[in-house]
Order: sequence, then C-alpha cells, then structure tokens
Amino acid sequence: MKKTEKMEVTPEERELIEAVRNYNSSYPNGHPRLLLYAQELFDNMITQ
Repeated sequence: MKKTEKMEVTPEERELIEAVRNYNSSYPNGHPRLLLYAQELFDNMITQ
C-alpha cells in the first residue's frame, strides 16, 4: 500500500502532478506528448 500525505499545492503544481500520473499510467505504451507536456510544465515552473 502506498503511503499518502496531504499537502497544499498551487494549481500549477497540481497540474504537473496530474500530468506525471497520466504519463505513468500510460507507460510503457504512453504517448510521447504526455511526457513532453509534463516536461514543459516543469520547465515553466522552475523558470518563474
């Protein structure tokens, strides 16, 4: 069983988490665009 933890996140952080989860759910047949989308969100967050 996975351990869960509650944490406050911004809407942008939530979108990144959901993008990563969607990519992981689709692996190994995931669409490459899902990975690119998650990477784009991450890059935008660290350059703010």
